[in-house]
Amino acid sequence: MKTLTQSQVDAYNEKGYLFPMSALSPEELATTRAGLDRFESYIGGPANQRDIRWRSHAYAHSPWFNNLARHPRILDAVEDIIGPNILIWTSTFFIKEPHSPTFAAWHQDGTYFGLAPQTLITAWVALSEASAEAGCMDAVSFQGKPAQMHHAALRLEHSINRAGQTIVGGVKEEGVETMALQAGQFSLHHELAIHRSSPNNSSHRRIGIGLNYIPTSVRTTTSVRMTAMLVRGKDEYGHFDLIDPPKGELDAEALATHERVSHRYRDNYNEMVKRHETEFATAAE
Repeated sequence: MKTLTQSQVDAYNEKGYLFPMSALSPEELATTRAGLDRFESYIGGPANQRDIRWRSHAYAHSPWFNNLARHPRILDAVEDIIGPNILIWTSTFFIKEPHSPTFAAWHQDGTYFGLAPQTLITAWVALSEASAEAGCMDAVSFQGKPAQMHHAALRLEHSINRAGQTIVGGVKEEGVETMALQAGQFSLHHELAIHRSSPNNSSHRRIGIGLNYIPTSVRTTTSVRMTAMLVRGKDEYGHFDLIDPPKGELDAEALATHERVSHRYRDNYNEMVKRHETEFATAAE
């Protein structure tokens, strides 16, 4: 193992999440925050309030973000869970403004991903303090038995998630853990981890970045040919159209690549929203 202990790996496999771990030095944190500032200046406002395409896949258009996605401390921990051949499949800015009502209902990230097997792991990187007051993640253990639960895409107002989804029937909240992080720390969670987050009741901006990694053996199950980027090891499967790291920050080539990645992700996601409802409706008959 590169960075995690066996007990940490066992805890991740049992609960579906692991925290906290340190990644960014103060200098790296400042560099990343400066990159975000430049990006938000380019798009004309907060990433969470612009067109939805700007919330995701920033590794395709900005070298500073690509460097974060390849951070050795993060990838070493990810490798200890999923192995040495790693793709970044998507990424998302999870930003809550001060005193914002933005929240996430109980959900599982992988519901609308359409990946098989379901082994995606998210490194959730805090660029500011992510305390309970600021609306950090809460999670409950899946007790060593990851299973897809039924969700409804309710388009909930103020939801930080694309479909405003929630687990149908709710969640038993015994043993909820509050996954607070300091700026520069990160957590890991499985795509079937059961989690939520509350509104930001603090006076500072809660800035998180979700980096979604898969082993190269994973494939998509929809009709969409998806993209990904190899960040460690080698890809011997060819399940995805691999994109290269951006040469320049928000230049024409990088923006064109980002647009292509965004469109395919949207089409895949929309197909999975419909499929999920159909599959669970059929199972209930």
